[in-house]
Amino acid sequence: MVGVGGSSPLATTRILSKAGLIFRPVFISKRFTNYVNVIPRIIARSEHSISRSNIDKGVLDILYTLARSGYEAYLVGGGLRDMLLGLEPKDFDVVTNATPDQIKTVFRSRCRIIGRRFRLAHVHVGDKVIEVATFRAQSDERGDRLIDDQGMVRRDNIYGSRDEDVWRRDFTINALYYNIEDFSLVDYVGALDDLNAGLIRLIGDPALRYREDPVRMIRAVRFACKLGLALPKETAEPLPVLSHLLAETAPARLYEEVLKLFHGGQAACVFEKLREHGLLGGLFDQTEFCLQQFSSWSAIVIPAGLKQTDARIVSDKGVNPAFLFALMMWEALWTALECDEGSPVHIDEMLKMATTVLNEQSERTSIPRPVIQQVKEIWATQLPLITMQHKAERVLALPRFRAAFDFLALRALAVPSLQKDVAYWEQVQLEHPEWLLTALSNQGSQQMQSDIGEAHSEKRDASKRRRRYRHR
Repeated sequence: MVGVGGSSPLATTRILSKAGLIFRPVFISKRFTNYVNVIPRIIARSEHSISRSNIDKGVLDILYTLARSGYEAYLVGGGLRDMLLGLEPKDFDVVTNATPDQIKTVFRSRCRIIGRRFRLAHVHVGDKVIEVATFRAQSDERGDRLIDDQGMVRRDNIYGSRDEDVWRRDFTINALYYNIEDFSLVDYVGALDDLNAGLIRLIGDPALRYREDPVRMIRAVRFACKLGLALPKETAEPLPVLSHLLAETAPARLYEEVLKLFHGGQAACVFEKLREHGLLGGLFDQTEFCLQQFSSWSAIVIPAGLKQTDARIVSDKGVNPAFLFALMMWEALWTALECDEGSPVHIDEMLKMATTVLNEQSERTSIPRPVIQQVKEIWATQLPLITMQHKAERVLALPRFRAAFDFLALRALAVPSLQKDVAYWEQVQLEHPEWLLTALSNQGSQQMQSDIGEAHSEKRDASKRRRRYRHR
């Protein structure tokens, strides 16, 4: 038996039994500063379903070019996983023993080295960009690696071999290597067994691996929903305890992860599991605060809105990040205004508070300025949808009318009094579809803002103390 002992990282032992060769996960002790020479399982081409015909030709070109240049090169990660599950792969990643500078030498102008936390090579093949990474070493004691006091890996540019690289990967199901020399799969960690069992397990001690990179917590949820796999106890148990670490992650990175979570076709499932495992507050702390209140608007409307988003993606329709953030942050806006959404409020007052709420959200998930502007437009258009029906043609010509109308229809699920307004605008659109094609001039848009301001001139008591919303 190989690698018996301690807690991290996880290895696979080969055990000979009467039934044949068994691969069983065990833990390798932390006292090993480099790696344990675990013998991987080699799955011959005749024993797996992956065919080169399913692999992007540009990826194959990179693999063979590196091999001809004298380097090892393997296909790794989610592309292999998806093909084994019978799904269409979206991304292909390549790993090699060539350093980023050596990869640059091989591919010259087609290659660009990116990243500071992890140096990677992006190789251009036609209009595609393929990520090529160098094998990473396990040792913390040599090279360019930095871990902060929380255990988060801030920089990791220590290069090693394939035998070391596998222990730096996150989940067992992402740790297969496809060898182009003989078309075999290399499995160190029982990845195939976990895929067959429908389990998402981390390589190594879960708490330690989450601390190294907190984004792994939400990736676990995304994979569970996307692939229909389960989170066993050891994978799920640390999640609510460590969810606060998401606040330490770069906001720009979390924005991209939020789009992957909610624009992948499984948004409703993702939302449910994020809440179940105590992770939503790490991404949307204001939203989580609202959800915990009695008779929360968000508890009714957000799941319904996310189901509609999933349906649009299934139908190959476009989705807009602005609608997602408008949906997630609407109740937080009214909480910050210290009133319910049926209360009269001036447009200027709403937009000012919208800036505060969205800027605070940007501290968690950096929201691009154009997206923030679109969120404000969706929210602001809620006012004329209710109070300016006598100017229907002008309202329908607003740039965000369709998104604003869809948002109003969702609001009506929690506020029945809005159903008559939804019915009115449905009828207007049926009777005057040409109005939707009319674009207001800049002057008209400015006039519309003025009209909205007049229609909502009734302000709340100015003496009422304002506070900036913050989740505690």
